[in-house]
Amino acid sequence: MMTGDLFPKRIPNVIRGRDEPPAGAEWFEKRLPADGGVMYEVARSREPDARRAVQAAREAQPVWAELTPVRRGEILMQFAQGLRARREELSRVVALETGKSMKAALGETEGAASLGTFFAGEGQRLFGRTLPSGTPNKHTMTIRQPLGVAALIIAANTPVPNAAWKVFPALICGNAAVLKAAEDTPASAWLFAQIAHEAGLPDGVLNVIQGYGQEVGAPLIADPGVDVISFTGSTAVGRSIAAAAGERLARVSLELGGKNPLVVCDDADLENAVKWTLLSAFSNAGQRCASGSRILVFDAVYDRFRRMVVEATTRLKVGTGDDADLGPVINERQLNNMLSAIQRAKAGGAIVLTGGERLEGGEYRRGYFLSPTLIENVTPDDEISTRELFGPVACLYRVRDFAEALETANRSPYGLTAAIHTRSIHRAVQFSQKAQAGVVVVNAGTYGSEPHMPFGGFKQSGNGTREPGTEALDVYSELKAINFVVDPSAV
Repeated sequence: MMTGDLFPKRIPNVIRGRDEPPAGAEWFEKRLPADGGVMYEVARSREPDARRAVQAAREAQPVWAELTPVRRGEILMQFAQGLRARREELSRVVALETGKSMKAALGETEGAASLGTFFAGEGQRLFGRTLPSGTPNKHTMTIRQPLGVAALIIAANTPVPNAAWKVFPALICGNAAVLKAAEDTPASAWLFAQIAHEAGLPDGVLNVIQGYGQEVGAPLIADPGVDVISFTGSTAVGRSIAAAAGERLARVSLELGGKNPLVVCDDADLENAVKWTLLSAFSNAGQRCASGSRILVFDAVYDRFRRMVVEATTRLKVGTGDDADLGPVINERQLNNMLSAIQRAKAGGAIVLTGGERLEGGEYRRGYFLSPTLIENVTPDDEISTRELFGPVACLYRVRDFAEALETANRSPYGLTAAIHTRSIHRAVQFSQKAQAGVVVVNAGTYGSEPHMPFGGFKQSGNGTREPGTEALDVYSELKAINFVVDPSAV
């Protein structure tokens, strides 16, 4: 029944705490990014499966919401501890599904457990406020209440943290949830739900559905039983979700794409800038919404920095072992999209400084490996500068000075993260204030969110919500104002 004692040969849905096959008895193959081999089959769910999962959540939610937030937090703490207790097993599944190293997968699993611990603690801090009134004998306070059922749609790049990012804040607020797993990482979501069940989470409070976005994600979003939708993914899909949810005024949280700038000033520590450029552009095979894909370098240091970063990039090790700097991309379709974008850029005059090719032969045979790629001689308005590729591809841009760097950084439809490397406190402060991004970093990378830190973007990188951090509670709860009017003569 079990493949390597990690997961079933067929990854099912999880509804009311039980494994459920798809209603239509349809399955699709999941292939290993590292070698293209078939890993298992996955439930190809459709509208009846989404409806069943939402109904299970609606039935379980009132009982879950009646528990005190403190008690909900205690159960979620057991869940977080379960993630830690089974971190080796969970990380092995993640490593297989994504092609990343076991070392990287273990770090992600620990991050998910830390996030769970943080939000479990919010059960003791689900704060409202007391407010003074201008009316005599009137006393006002606010409290948080759940919305109902949350539809949570996640990406495959960091599957366990992505699930934890949404599930824990949704549940601590008293909602029940339907988690739509990414089709490329279904076993991670299945095991995540199994651990939740073993931790004592009541049946139906967390349900998982597998399948393709258009076939089961779209009906999930359209289901009138869903009260709040949280989505991480592309801007194009985010737009369609916002339009569908807007028809019935469902609440929506969107964390979308990015073309994130990393600025290297003429006073930067260039070795440190190179280090963080490589990490921002190529770690996790560049599959981060916060990936640093636009490297803006002052003219005075451009040639030196280019030489240093190209040399460092050619030394990166591509593979799946713990000594690798990056692994494969998630599937062959994504790989081909990146290769096509690189070819179009070259046809338009772009120069590939290093990389730009599929790695083949030996350990790369049949896998979805793209050599880490650096490109120059492109403009800020070219397709490759404005389209999120979600892979190990970054472009270098020569800028005259701080003013042009800031203008170019902001010359993007996206505004998720940004970084600057400088020794000047004046430049650092000015950039942090003027960069049109939800997260700004000085002298490090374009990524690095933590459980207590709000994350989200400007412009087409989101719709203004922030997850995680305590700001996520605003996504998953209703704020109610309660007024008491006292008659002193009745005391």
